Amino acid sequence: MAKATVAVKTRPSTRSLKQTYNPAESMFGMHWTLDGYNANPRALNSMDLVFQALDELPELLDMHKIITPYVVRFDGNDKKDAGGYSGFVMIAESHIAIHTFPVKGFVTIDVYTCQGQLNIKTCRAYFGKVFGIKEFEENVIQRGTKYGSV
Repeated sequence: MAKATVAVKTRPSTRSLKQTYNPAESMFGMHWTLDGYNANPRALNSMDLVFQALDELPELLDMHKIITPYVVRFDGNDKKDAGGYSGFVMIAESHIAIHTFPVKGFVTIDVYTCQGQLNIKTCRAYFGKVFGIKEFEENVIQRGTKYGSV
């Protein structure tokens, strides 16, 4: 059975929420996914760095954490997962998730927001620097495209 190690750090939010919903928007939100290749294995194998990324990015994007980031070490299985860290932070606007695979130099990242816009350039630059990603595969999904008409 695989072992998991958990890190929980508490840092209360001092920011107040502001209304970001624009009724003129036709979609509910934007979901950006990043598959990062040839990343720095040491960075991907750092629980503190995964926590830091989940803790810092929301503020850079003018988003608001509603829980402390949660990061878990997974030791892998006998299939394609050789282990790494998985982390998640719930934000008022939705969530951010990171899954690292240090042995492969691979990371998957999701940033989902119900804000009308997402600064993908900031996300890409931030994660590229933090994890030393050399090759990026990205997807943008418009979520709830009929939301404005409901």
